[in-house]
Amino acid sequence: MTETMMPLLEGHATELKERGYCIVRGALPPATIAALDQDLAEDFARTPFCEGAFYGTTTKRFGRLLIRSQHAAALVRHSAILATVETLLSRWCDRIQLNVAQAIAVHPSAPAQMPHRDQDMWRAPAGEAEYLVNVIWPLTHFTAANGATMVWPDSHGANALVPEPSTAPVPAEMAPGDALLFLGSTLHGAGANRTEEVRRGIVVGYSLGWLKPYENQWLAYPPEVARSFPPELAALVGYRQHRPNLGNYEGQCPSVLLGERVDQPLAAIDALRPDQAAMVDAYLASQAT
Repeated sequence: MTETMMPLLEGHATELKERGYCIVRGALPPATIAALDQDLAEDFARTPFCEGAFYGTTTKRFGRLLIRSQHAAALVRHSAILATVETLLSRWCDRIQLNVAQAIAVHPSAPAQMPHRDQDMWRAPAGEAEYLVNVIWPLTHFTAANGATMVWPDSHGANALVPEPSTAPVPAEMAPGDALLFLGSTLHGAGANRTEEVRRGIVVGYSLGWLKPYENQWLAYPPEVARSFPPELAALVGYRQHRPNLGNYEGQCPSVLLGERVDQPLAAIDALRPDQAAMVDAYLASQAT
């Protein structure tokens, strides 16, 4: 993270909260994005088109990006973006998690995707909390003509309960290296591709750590794979408990699966929030009198 990036994202975080989305120009060097795009070229070519009207039969999608290219981690672990996401979501969780890292290619003649809010993947109350933040990284230029993501300003938060948005959609036109951040409550959808070019991009999403993620991270990155990850990245993909005791393995933090003695019997260990630990201690103390 550069010295100027954090103040830059602090300003964008305000815009994100107020409008439901923001675009960060030059979040990563275009060369990093070009290298990632090159690494994924064969996967894009081999992956069949999606099935179903929502995903789109003229669109390709695939996940497990962290094992497809070493450059994917630069997007997933972008320190300033992670700090922004944690600031926005920490009110409702003990930690955040990687919800998805997916490559998407919108081919020529693809129709516009149905407008939707990603928080609706969970049947949770709308308008009361934010459940995730998504980041779209263009691999190719995003234009209004080739299917740039359409976002509805001010459609987030409590406005997610309004039947019809009060604003017109805006195409998120970007160049490789830019990043679109938007809340899970923000109405959005891929635009129609009216050109002869393929529009390629990456979506990296972060959600509250106690939610079931869109992409099954433990299957995408099993222990034999995650052992090669830096500890912070392994934690982000699920090898860390969410207090109290959520996502444990034999009563312990699942990071034990990344160690050398995973075949030994384990003792379950409390992993409580401070307020819960205080209640337990007070209760035990009351029993001793």
